Parts: sequence; C-alpha cells; structure tokens
Amino acid sequence: MAKKNTPQGILHPSEIERAVHVVRGQRVMLDSDLARLYGVTTRRLNEQVTRNRERFPDDFAYQLTLQEVRNLMSQNAISSSGYGGRRKLPWAFTEHGVAMLSSVLRSPTAVSVNIEIMRTFVRLRRLMATPGELVEQLTRLAETVALHDKDIRAIVQVLQQLMEQPKPPRRKIGFDVSAD
Repeated sequence: MAKKNTPQGILHPSEIERAVHVVRGQRVMLDSDLARLYGVTTRRLNEQVTRNRERFPDDFAYQLTLQEVRNLMSQNAISSSGYGGRRKLPWAFTEHGVAMLSSVLRSPTAVSVNIEIMRTFVRLRRLMATPGELVEQLTRLAETVALHDKDIRAIVQVLQQLMEQPKPPRRKIGFDVSAD
C-alpha cells in the first residue's frame, strides 16, 4: 500500500517557494512536490491529471525530458531515483496548471494548499515585476557614489598636499635693503 503524505499544519511560504523551479523559462512545480503539499501520493495526483487531460494543455502541464530531470537532479532540486524511485518522468505544472489542479483535487486540504500556492506565485511575480524600482534605486546609488567619489578625490588631493615636503624658501634675487 502506498504511503500517503500529509501536510503538517499550515504551510510556510518559504516551503512552497523552495518547490518552485524554473524549467523552460517558466516557474513550475513538480508533481511530487505538489502531491506532498496536497497530502496525496504522486501516483494519485498524476492519475487525476491523466483522467482530466483536457484540463491540462501543454502550457499548463508537461512531462519533463530526461535531460531536464538530470539538470534538476544536479541542482539538488529533485532527489536521485537510486532507491526504487520513479519509473516515469515527472510532470511540471505552471501556475495555471496548479490552479487547474484545484478543480481536479477537491479535498479541503487541496483547496487551502492551492490558495497558498497561488499566493506564493503572486508574491514571486511581484518580486520579479518591480525592476523599475530596482533600476531607480541603482541609479540613485550610482549618483550618490559619483558624488562621494568627487568628495573623496578632493580629500585625497588635500591629504597629498599636506603630506608633501614643504619647498624650501627661495632666495630673493637682488640686494637686501632692509639691513640698513
């Protein structure tokens, strides 16, 4: 009998964020991570996806290639299958695919977990969608550094002048008339 994974209490957003990977230029979650979060077996989750394949077009969910699996394994995103492990390539679900899972998995746990996952995707999108603010902050920082750079050069110049040996006074040319 397959062991059922049950989520422990309320999910922490960082736990969900660790389960989000970038594959084919998209943020996705793997079937095994989703199954763990939803408290079902990976087999059961994939069964529901297969039964409702029309709800999961290729831009919502797709199976990873062997090379993509190897890349994720090398990044420690997924564990190696040395101990029994998977017999099929994992499924990757985009944000829309995860949203569609809520219509397939209808348990109260699945609904609450899905809400948290959607909030995490929104939070990640906000972090990535504010490059304007980041550019503005970097521009201000560059201006401040340039201003300080001018000040530092002036200070260094004054210090160099102070460190220079004073030049001996030059002898005056001509006759000294003050001795009279």
